[in-house]
Amino acid sequence: MAAAASFRCCFPGSAIGGGFIRPSSSRRGRHAAAVVAPPPPASLGNRTRVDFPILHQEFDGAKLVYFDNGATSQKPYSVMKTLDEYYRSYNSNVHRGIHALSAKATDAYEGARTKVANFVNAADSREIVFTRNATEAINLVAYSWGLSNIKQGDEILLTVAEHHSAIVPWQFVSQKTGATLKYVGLTKEEVPDIEQLKGLLSNKTKIVVVHHVSNVLGSMLPIEEIVTWSKGVGAKVLVDACQSVPHMPVDVQKLGADFLVASSHKMCGPTGVGFMHGTFEILSSMEPFLGGGEMIADVFNDKSTYAEPPSRFEAGTPAIGEAIGLGAAIDYLSCIGMDQIHEYEKELATYLYESLISVPNVRVYGPAPSQTDHRAPLCSFNVENVHPTDIAEILDLQHGVAIRSGHHCAQILHRTLGINASARASLHFYNTKEEVDAFIDALKDTIHFLTSQH
Repeated sequence: MAAAASFRCCFPGSAIGGGFIRPSSSRRGRHAAAVVAPPPPASLGNRTRVDFPILHQEFDGAKLVYFDNGATSQKPYSVMKTLDEYYRSYNSNVHRGIHALSAKATDAYEGARTKVANFVNAADSREIVFTRNATEAINLVAYSWGLSNIKQGDEILLTVAEHHSAIVPWQFVSQKTGATLKYVGLTKEEVPDIEQLKGLLSNKTKIVVVHHVSNVLGSMLPIEEIVTWSKGVGAKVLVDACQSVPHMPVDVQKLGADFLVASSHKMCGPTGVGFMHGTFEILSSMEPFLGGGEMIADVFNDKSTYAEPPSRFEAGTPAIGEAIGLGAAIDYLSCIGMDQIHEYEKELATYLYESLISVPNVRVYGPAPSQTDHRAPLCSFNVENVHPTDIAEILDLQHGVAIRSGHHCAQILHRTLGINASARASLHFYNTKEEVDAFIDALKDTIHFLTSQH
């Protein structure tokens, strides 16, 4: 019950912690009446969704079911309140002023950096670089580290399941340097073939670029093992953690990767800000990505010297309010506890998968959940002889269910699977099994509607 008590004190007025049953301190008499058993505690989804105002709306009488969290998450009251307070009370540029507003803004901005560092267990807050998003973070590594360390004849190793943001920057590097891109394929279980990855590593491999959790397959890669194998041949490792950091505990020191990137907007924070983690040693060895104010030490007529990391990689006025908002999102997630979020989402993920495969003519991509291998709370799927965009459109128009359709920025993966597109339902901790049931009922109705048209 200690955990329940700590939940309640997170944010005054927040619903987090509601639904827990506490033992009564009053003594019962010898002839006390029989006590009715209390109802089971509400799920984490039911306890937290009240903190997300956007979820409480209807479309033509249908309650919104938001299952597009793989694209972006919703924001709790506390994050919106923090953003509002910043712009109302202490909006100012950071690092450059001695007045009270600037000092307060700087403290909050750097405080957010410390929160990110603690959240992913970085050794030093200077190892956290704020970027516009995870895409910019990967480009930062590609241009600042890649172009300086990769040459003709070198190899860049990726998997076919990577997001375009983790592929296209390295195509640029390959085109500029003459390096070769190599791709790891899928196993029959439709997960990246780790044994093939291990076999492709050589002294020509300079960097391995992999996702932590796939945004299409819902599978998770063994990053610690990949890092160990890669370091054995002297290769760096970049981890796209956009689909893991919001859903499970992530410890960058334990993972051991050289670079790890994530986005605020997928972890209940604002859009327009993300972060990169890199060891201070490697960041100190890298050239700046962008030039301008803030990233310099001294500027002369013909040259400049550069600030130490992370300032070296944060040219110009940063996304101050957004970074502070990210800090508030981390407070919210930490209050719940990432272990609890992960455990709940594993249960939700299995329920979603099993519910979907029970629908006739539905094909779900990626591995089946098991006792040892858990899926992320997302399923990409297709319905036989029905286009996924038609499914997504009818679910929205007739049932108020929001899912995504298309290639999910993973065209190479879709071609590997032999398809052009898929529908995707992706959940977060504020979703519920009841919503999964509503989605499945709506999907069945949608399939009937679309197939009966023929």
